[in-house]
This record gives sequence, structure tokens and C-alpha cells, in this order.
Amino acid sequence: MPLARSADRTPDRAAILTVELRYEEDLVLARQRARQIAALLDFETQEQTRLATAVSEIARNAFRYGGGGRVTFALGTLPERDGTETPHLVLRVEDAGPGIADLAAVLDGHYRSTTGMGIGMLGARQLTDTFDVRTAPGEGTRVVMTRRLPQRLGGASASPETAARLADALARQVPRGPLEEVQAQNHELLATLDALRERQAEVERLNAALSEANAALARTNQELGETNRGVLALYAELDDRAEALRRGSELKSRFLSDVSHELRTPLSSILNLTRLLAEHPGAEFGDEPRRAVQFIRKSALGLTDLVNDLLDLAKIEAGRVELRIAEFTAADLLAALRGVCRPLVPGDAVALRIDEPEPLTLLTDEGRLSQVLRNLVGNALKFTDSGEVHVATTLDADDVVHVRVRDTGIGIRAADQERVFDEFTQVEGAHQRRVKGTGLGLPLARKLAALLGGTIALESAPDAGSTFTLSLPRVHPSIADGAPDARRLSEARVAGRREVDG
Repeated sequence: MPLARSADRTPDRAAILTVELRYEEDLVLARQRARQIAALLDFETQEQTRLATAVSEIARNAFRYGGGGRVTFALGTLPERDGTETPHLVLRVEDAGPGIADLAAVLDGHYRSTTGMGIGMLGARQLTDTFDVRTAPGEGTRVVMTRRLPQRLGGASASPETAARLADALARQVPRGPLEEVQAQNHELLATLDALRERQAEVERLNAALSEANAALARTNQELGETNRGVLALYAELDDRAEALRRGSELKSRFLSDVSHELRTPLSSILNLTRLLAEHPGAEFGDEPRRAVQFIRKSALGLTDLVNDLLDLAKIEAGRVELRIAEFTAADLLAALRGVCRPLVPGDAVALRIDEPEPLTLLTDEGRLSQVLRNLVGNALKFTDSGEVHVATTLDADDVVHVRVRDTGIGIRAADQERVFDEFTQVEGAHQRRVKGTGLGLPLARKLAALLGGTIALESAPDAGSTFTLSLPRVHPSIADGAPDARRLSEARVAGRREVDG
């Protein structure tokens, strides 16, 4: 039986255009047409981008997992609770692939995929008014999304005549080439970044309000010694502060998650388009445009890393990180770390030295542990002009593993050593003119270390280098407490806990 999330409704009455998904370039065309149709229907600019993003995500799933398909744009009506019908833009994506076996888990947000399929479907559902999926093994998948038309267009906008006028207007619009589409994606990305700055300003305003609340709390504390009524006032003030902190935490997590999702699709499109341009430049594609495309791709890769860090922070603060506990050796972990970090070495003046560890088996999340070490080693290489970055691993008598990352770099003042673990914070200095960063690597590393039951300590002095020491139990605490058998040790999965925020 097909899996479905809602009633099988076919609201489209007047077809506008169909885009066949045979080649990867067709994904770009489908996104362009979605944006053009939304513009012709007088959707706002941000709504145009949202609709184009939803179509792009589902079309990419059809192309990647269904072997191709088609995207149909149409006009239709949907019934409201009061019995009236309202006009909608209908977006239908169909493929003849193997179907989606885990549809329920995907739409409930529980499916875990290394390809990002679940994130794409969840994101598309959030960007549209209605989202209906029909799928069955061997019969393909059909996704129908709708978005209510702007009120100023009126009910007649869903008529076949309106659809015909739209189709005629589209026929006169020549699709852009890959390079022009990259430029359009850049404009969308800049607009999204502007929205990010506005939301960040909102967070800063909230922080200012919290500072005022703290000041009010300090005044209340002074009144405690004078009268019992001061105690009651203090309790009320504490309740207000706790609520403000809770709202601030929720706003920050929502801000990080929303911005990351808004950035992910434009960045993926930029990477795909620049790869297409690099692989199929054409005879007229000269050296200067090729260098520009390579620069665009490098910038997009850097922004993608930033988006991934933001998503990880949002998941940790929301308590939605899931650890995958498995057995692995320290030798395998450090061998992989050596291969990943070697390209980051700035030049011959700096050496990366990773000692071979003693025979040691760990039982924790290898991926998250590797992510912590990559951030620590990458940070050390970034701020070391000459000398070495040295990584050494030891096991103490309490079954605690210590990984020390020592560098001969610029060092950190004692007053700044705690600040480097604050999000979006960078220590001011001459090195800032040549070393750029986001201030997310070390805060993320400390939060992930806490999820693994460990801590990160810092010893440093100006011009004397720094030593970051990651200390964590060899066996994850959740496994050690439960003492499961050998099979459960290799299959255990542990949900991230909200206490790491403290």
C-alpha cells in the first residue's frame, strides 16, 4: 500500500509548464522556471526564492533517487474551512523510481541519511502551504506542493486563461546560462545574509534586555537584607530572568537552524553550477572566467563549512544530537586525522607531527571525536607561522584518554583564554589582518567534547604557543553505566543531552 501523509488531492486545474528532468542541467532550469512563475504571479522576492528552493530540493531527489522525472507547474484551488475555495500555485514533481521506503520516518524528522535526502524533504514542506507525498515500491514517487496566491490577484487567477497567459510569458523568457544563474544565486545568498544580520541584531537586542534584567536583579539583591518583601521581589525577578533566558535560547536555536537551512540550498546550487562550469567550460571559456568560477567555488565551500557548524550548534543546543557509539582504535583515528589535516599545513615552515599512540581501543562516537580533533588541529595550524603542531595521546590510570594539541604559535593572553570558547568571538590582534575565521570552531569543539563526557583545557601565553588538552573517558559514560554486552556495545546509540549547554 502507498505511504501518504495526507489525503490524495489533485488541486491543479490549469497546467502552465512541464520541465522534464533528464540531465543535471534540468534541475537548474526547474529552479529558474519556479522563480519566473512566482514573479509573474506577483509573489514577493523572498517567496519567489522559497518556492524555487522547494522545487529544487524535490526535483533533485527525483533526479538522484528516481533516475529522473518531471516537474509540472499549474494553477488550482483548494477548499477552506468556511467552504470557499482559494487559488493556489501547484507544484508537482513525479518520478518512476523505486519509491521511498522510509517516508514516515523522513517526514517525522527521524530518518538519518548521509546524502541529506530527509533534510531536503523537511525543508521543502516548511516552505509550502500544503505538502502531499504518494509513493509505492516500484511505482515511483509523486510530491504535490501548493502555495496560496497573493490576495490581490483574486479568485480568477486560477483560470485556464491565466495559465495560458503565464505559459505565453514564460515562452518569451530565455532561460539563463549557468554563469548567470550563479550570479543570481549570489544575489539570493547576499539577501539571505542580510536577513541573517537582521536576526543577529535581534539577538543582540535581546542580550541587551538580558543585561538590563541582570542589573535589576543586582538591585533586588541589595534589598534582600532590608525587608522580607525584598525576597518576594527577588523571586519574581528570577522568574522573569529565567523566562527571558529560555526565550533567548529558543530564539538563538531557531535563528541558527533557519539561517542554515536558508543558506544550504543556494550554496548547493552554487557548488553544482560551478562544478558544471569547470567540467564543461566550452571553447569560449577563457582563463579569467575560469579563475572567477574557482574563486566562487572556494568561497561557497567555506560558507558550506560555516553552515554545517551552525547546524551542529543548533542541534546541540536543541538537544537533538545523536551519538553513534562504536569500537575503534586510537591508531586508526589519528591516521585519518593526519590525512585530513595535512592539506591545512600552511607551508614548509610549519610541521604537523602526530605521535603514534600506544595500543588503545575506544568506545565512543568516532565521528564526533574526529570533528573535535580537526577543529583543535586546524585552529593550531591557523595561528602558527613557524615551528610545529604536535599531537600526542595518553591513557591515565582512571581510563581517561588525553589528547594534547600543542603548537608554537602566537599564544593567547590569560584574559582571553576563556573568551576563545564563546561563539562568534575572536581575540583582537595583529594576526586578525591575515587570519580570518567565524569564531565557531572552538565553541563547537567544547560542546561536542561535553557530549562525549569530556572537557577541553587550555594552557597558553603570548608568543609561547598554546596547548589544548582534550580529556574524555575511553568508554562513553552511557555505555559504562549500562554495561551492555558486546553486541550492544557496537550498536548502541546515545541521544545528545541538553545539559551540555551549561
